[in-house]
Amino acid sequence: MKRMKRFLCLLPLFLALAVCAEDYSARIAPLIDPAKLAALGKRGANSRVQKCVYWLAVARAAGARPDRVAGDAVARAGYTREAAALTKAELVRNLDIAEKLGCLDAAGLAKMRRGSAPTVRKGPYVGDIASVDHIIPRAVAPELDNCIANLELLPLKVNESKNDKISERQIDLARKLHAAGLLSAAGKQRIDSQPRR
Repeated sequence: MKRMKRFLCLLPLFLALAVCAEDYSARIAPLIDPAKLAALGKRGANSRVQKCVYWLAVARAAGARPDRVAGDAVARAGYTREAAALTKAELVRNLDIAEKLGCLDAAGLAKMRRGSAPTVRKGPYVGDIASVDHIIPRAVAPELDNCIANLELLPLKVNESKNDKISERQIDLARKLHAAGLLSAAGKQRIDSQPRR
């Protein structure tokens, strides 16, 4: 009888844990799988970045730590060492950017769940959309077109004004991506040879 009472007392806790146990990393891992990304066409990963942000936001709202969810998703997708660290960091960073831009309201999350660009609700670009930008421009390094560690949310007007500029930020990222095995030596050399702006 005591066992039954104890079980009945703990039942709500078990049910709550089961409801909260949604495996968010399992939702993200296929979106960032390197083999699947490699098979995508031009800018094919852009909608996946939006979906990843959605799942990280939902995970956080359910009480999960986004960095842990992202880390588990990256491991499940097969990333290791530096590639894993860079990809995880960019996933979490995009969640932070979406929050700062005010994109995590109900309407924004609904769009991101479908892989669409949400509307910016905060800051100087209110009313613009949060597009996906190639940190190292696609025109300079096409091999990074669908590399998650090279993709960030950015208001569309800022993205369009950026063009194909290479600065120290891009040079530093190219070095890290090359060390992580995400950028070829030829690709890194091409980036290094670009004029700085």
